[in-house]
Amino acid sequence: MDNINKDEIILVSGGSSVKNVAVCLVKFLEKSAAGEVELRAMGASACNQMIKAVAVARGMVGMQGYDLCLRVGFCEANIGEERKTALRAIAFIKN
Repeated sequence: MDNINKDEIILVSGGSSVKNVAVCLVKFLEKSAAGEVELRAMGASACNQMIKAVAVARGMVGMQGYDLCLRVGFCEANIGEERKTALRAIAFIKN
C-alpha cells in the first residue's frame, strides 16, 4: 500500500484555484519523504479542477526536466453518516 502521510494529501474542491493546487502539489512533492503526494476530489467540478491543476503542475516540473505521473483510482470517504466515493490520484515525479 502507499506510504503517504496524511499531511501529503491535497483535498480539491470545485472552488479550488487551479494555480494554487498546482503550486501546492509541486511544493508537497519537493518535500515528500515518500516521493508521492495524494490528491482527492469528490464531484465533477472538483475532479475537473484537480486534473487541470495536475496539468499545470506537470508543466512546472517539466521546465526542470522532470515528468509528473499519476496513479488514479477511487477511495471512499465518510461525509456525515454517508459513505461517498472520491477520485484519488497519487502524483509522483519520474526522471
